[in-house]
Amino acid sequence: MLDWIKNINKDYPEFWKLYLAKFETKSNRYVILSTETTGLNPKKDVILSFGAIGVVNDIIKVGDNFEVVILQYKYLHDNGLSNEFLIESKLSKLAEPQAIQALVDYIGNAVLVGHRIHFDIEMINEVLEKMECGKLKNEALDIEIMHQKLYDITNKSFSLDDLIKLYKIPQSEKNSASDDAYSIALLFLKLKSRLGFK
Repeated sequence: MLDWIKNINKDYPEFWKLYLAKFETKSNRYVILSTETTGLNPKKDVILSFGAIGVVNDIIKVGDNFEVVILQYKYLHDNGLSNEFLIESKLSKLAEPQAIQALVDYIGNAVLVGHRIHFDIEMINEVLEKMECGKLKNEALDIEIMHQKLYDITNKSFSLDDLIKLYKIPQSEKNSASDDAYSIALLFLKLKSRLGFK
């Protein structure tokens, strides 16, 4: 019982209070999100980078983007992995708490869209828990599930590459989280139109 009372009166960080306040209104903005992680276990793995881009009124807003590399030296060192990616990258680099705070500020109350987006959200929520915040409140749409609904497929999964080929999306030579976010944005607009939802 006391834990429950503590949670109600919990003093969240200021950025989290500002984030929660944004949900008093509904957004017409979608944020297409892609994360690069060290693996698929939210309890053990970490996020290496984020790429995100905004979509409003069926238009990809190229100027409304977010890209950051997270400094995870300790994880990479402890697991004997190369940190070449971190050193080579020209993108802005932030420590994990600052990167998550910047992402939360960026996404606001937008609907999140991604490929297997619930995994990305789970990874972000793990970090938010360490920062003594709550979980993300944003609605989420998954392009893999949208594709499965469109064709009434229940027994097959589709990688991002599968979907890019199926929908003839031009593929970037580079392979960063931002490139993936842009490809997902193009896929999302095609699927949204075919599924006929606003």
